[in-house]
Amino acid sequence: MALRKIGFVGLGNMGYGMARNVARTALVSAFDGDVAIGPKLAAEVGQVEAAADVAGAARGADAVVTSLPSNDAVRAVYLGPGGVLEALAAGSACVDTSTVDPAVSREVAAAAAAKNITFLDAPVSGGVPAADAGTLTFMVGGDAADVDAARPLLESMGARVIHCGGVGAGGVAKLCNNLVLAISMLGVSEATNLGDRLGVSPAALNEVLSTSTARCWSCDTYHPAPGVTEASPANRDYAGGFAAKLMRKDLGLAAGAAAPVAAEIPLGSAALAFYDALCEGGYADKDFSVAFKYLREK
Repeated sequence: MALRKIGFVGLGNMGYGMARNVARTALVSAFDGDVAIGPKLAAEVGQVEAAADVAGAARGADAVVTSLPSNDAVRAVYLGPGGVLEALAAGSACVDTSTVDPAVSREVAAAAAAKNITFLDAPVSGGVPAADAGTLTFMVGGDAADVDAARPLLESMGARVIHCGGVGAGGVAKLCNNLVLAISMLGVSEATNLGDRLGVSPAALNEVLSTSTARCWSCDTYHPAPGVTEASPANRDYAGGFAAKLMRKDLGLAAGAAAPVAAEIPLGSAALAFYDALCEGGYADKDFSVAFKYLREK
C-alpha cells in the first residue's frame, strides 16, 4: 500500500498518537469531532493537514484510518451522509482500529466491497503509551492479501500485526483481550487494596506480584495505585488513558457476543457489573484503572 496521503478520523487518546506516527511516512489529513484537535495536531506535526470534515479527510487518500468510540460512530463515519465511503475512491483501503461489535465491521466491509474499497477491522492493544511510541499490537480481520497490503501502514503505528481471520475476527480477538484485561485489572486492584489495608504498601506488594505468578500488564506496566508504575494514569488522578466507560462498553460487547454461542463468561459478567457501578458512581471518564480508587473509597 502506497503511503502518500492517509486520511485519519478520530484523534482521541489513542488516535492522536497513531496519526502522529503515520505522519512520519505520509501526509495525514486529519479530522476529529472536536474540531480543535485536527488543527492542534497540524500545528505540532508538519506532515498533517486539518480536514474540515470526514469527507475532507477521506477525499484523495490512499487509505483512511479510523479510531472511534462506538458502533454508532463507526456506522456514521463510514455509512452516513458525507461519510468515508462517499468520499473515498475505488481501489482505496479503510482500516478501522475501533473496538466495536464484529457484526458492525462486517456490515461496513460489505458496503465498502460494493464500492471496490478494501476494509479491515484492526483494533489495537497497548494503551496510550504504545500509541504514542508506535509499538501497538494490531489484531486484524480481513483477507490475507489485504492485510499484507496494509502492513506498511499498520507498521507505521505498531510493532506487531496479527492476522486473526476474516473481517470481524480482529474485533473478536480484541473483545477477548479486553475481557482478560478487565478481569486482571480488577484482580490487581482488589489485591492491592487488600494488601494496603493489611499493612503492605502497594509498591512493596507489586514487587511480589510483578515477579511472581500473578504477574500481568496491570501490575508491571499499568498499575492502578499511584506511584507504582511510571506510565500509569493513576499518577495523574486517572486522567487520560482508556476511559472506564469504554471498558464497560467493551465488556457489554463481549457479553453480547458470548450469548449467541452459549459461551459462559462468569468473571466477565461480574466485571461488567462492577464497571456499571463504577461508571454510575461518577468515574466513567476516568481511566479504567480507577477501579482501585473506587474500591479504596467504598
